[in-house]
Amino acid sequence: MTYLGLDLGDKSLGVAISLSGVIANNHTTIRFGYQDFSYAIKELKKIADQNQIQVIVLGFPKHMNNDVGEKGALTIKFKELMEKELTQEIVLWDERLSTKTALRMLSDSNKKYDKQRQLKDEVAAQVILQNYLDSRRN
Repeated sequence: MTYLGLDLGDKSLGVAISLSGVIANNHTTIRFGYQDFSYAIKELKKIADQNQIQVIVLGFPKHMNNDVGEKGALTIKFKELMEKELTQEIVLWDERLSTKTALRMLSDSNKKYDKQRQLKDEVAAQVILQNYLDSRRN
């Protein structure tokens, strides 16, 4: 199976990929106008088609008490829009602390601060996807 992992923001979409179903790799960050999800989905479709992706894992932000807040509601809206345009299975996956984990990983990598900020979204997507893949093996 082939997978994409996604970390959605208001103006960016971090994308990670796994062609093996075992290891997730950061892939790219799609940048778009504030909540211009149609552009993001168009670019995402290109990536999914080029890599013959079968499953898309979309990070689902929830509060620590499990409530779905504003960002969670926005993610559900994005998922519904994706389902209209894409044929792949789309899975919502708990993304709590994925950005913090990504920032810690980038900090440990000794990359310059500007480079860390550029990579933050796609590395968060990598964390989301790797967590999903690991859960399927256990």
